[in-house]
Amino acid sequence: MIQISDLSKNYGKLKVLENINLQFSKGDGIALIGPNGSGKTTLIKCILGMVIPRKGKILFNKKNIANNWQYRQNIGYMPQIGRYPDNMNIGQVIEMMKDIRKSVSTVFDEDLIQNFGLEKIYDKRMRTLSGGTRQKVSASLAFLFNSDVLILDEPTAGLDPVSSEILKNKIIKERNKGKLIIITSHILSELDDIINKVVYLQDGNLKFNKSISEIKESTGEGKLSKAIANIILNKSFNEQNT
Repeated sequence: MIQISDLSKNYGKLKVLENINLQFSKGDGIALIGPNGSGKTTLIKCILGMVIPRKGKILFNKKNIANNWQYRQNIGYMPQIGRYPDNMNIGQVIEMMKDIRKSVSTVFDEDLIQNFGLEKIYDKRMRTLSGGTRQKVSASLAFLFNSDVLILDEPTAGLDPVSSEILKNKIIKERNKGKLIIITSHILSELDDIINKVVYLQDGNLKFNKSISEIKESTGEGKLSKAIANIILNKSFNEQNT
């Protein structure tokens, strides 16, 4: 579904991504992890067409995304920090997005809107919202258009435990439908039931790309967070180990 070949990106002399090669398929749950500054956000922005790489290419359903913005209609994106017009209320933002993307879908997935109880606070203006409520709006918008691919950047940041569980259950439900999920999170314990593969970046380089079963088997750890910590602390990975 998404194929990334020899992708590199510089900001001046700073190498942010260096020769990244990855392939993501339908039904995959991908954890994109790494320390701050590892290149995760830049990679996501390259996939979304928001950042132009220095070299390399990205194929979406076997078509090069360069100069081909239509592919983004098949992606639902939840940014780490959602930015919306301060003077609009929740209901207006949701209706605006429906209107902007009405050519994509006329049947909307409003599960999260209902489960988060956003309909009850549609009249609240965006500038008055807490960080957690803003996250609920961002999550609801990401899932609203029944997209084939969902890219979720730190989706549970700022959410209370109940809301986090609602979102996790929704992610699992959509992945079980065969959708591709790409998710970043610093809380590895939240990912156990969601993902089947881990992509680890460090200093712009791909350090490993492994299935959960491979990671747990190689480390002897039952929990993903402990298995990943074991690999990183012992530096038992090889660059571009796929």
